[in-house]
Amino acid sequence: MAVDNVEGTLAAMGPRLRAAREHHGATLAGVGCATGISASTLSRIETGRRKPTLEVLLQLSKEYGVSLDELAGTAPAPAAEPRAPAPLSFGDAKAVLPLTRYVGGLHAHKHVLPALAGPPPRPRQVSHHGHEWLCVLYGRLWLALGDQDLILTPGDVAEFDTRTPHGVTNASPGGPVEYLIMFGPQGERPRPRTPPAAGRGNRQPNRAQA
Repeated sequence: MAVDNVEGTLAAMGPRLRAAREHHGATLAGVGCATGISASTLSRIETGRRKPTLEVLLQLSKEYGVSLDELAGTAPAPAAEPRAPAPLSFGDAKAVLPLTRYVGGLHAHKHVLPALAGPPPRPRQVSHHGHEWLCVLYGRLWLALGDQDLILTPGDVAEFDTRTPHGVTNASPGGPVEYLIMFGPQGERPRPRTPPAAGRGNRQPNRAQA
């Protein structure tokens, strides 16, 4: 390191020491009592009128809970947070945001269908191996499942074997539709693990008729 760089680093260390002390919530007198360094010496170091020795820096680093690199301003920048995966766009203007990145097992996605200019036709159906769990977050979703036509609204959930012909579309031109999908390509499916309600023992709950 060049001499000019060393001098600049030492000159900038005073304000950093003061900032570290204030962030620690300590006074000069308090730090002096804890480290044995006089308050006047600490004040001169913080104002740049005295250069700190390595021994002093080690004591203050330990007292403030910061590294020497942080005091010297040479700590590496924090690693950037991983970016969220970009939405995938399809020809029908549907956007799909992958929520899982691993291969195998359940795959989770968020789908957004744009608002329509007019009443939609019945969804085009497809079939393939797997199992799908779908939950509407916003808007009205038309699910064509085999010969059935279901209109799902926020909070509604549908679960089905994807070998059954199925398709979805926005059910009305009032606005977009947002929904979550969990898809198991090998037939994997969500497994509810709800504990029994307190005081009910192991009594089996009544099941709604299909």
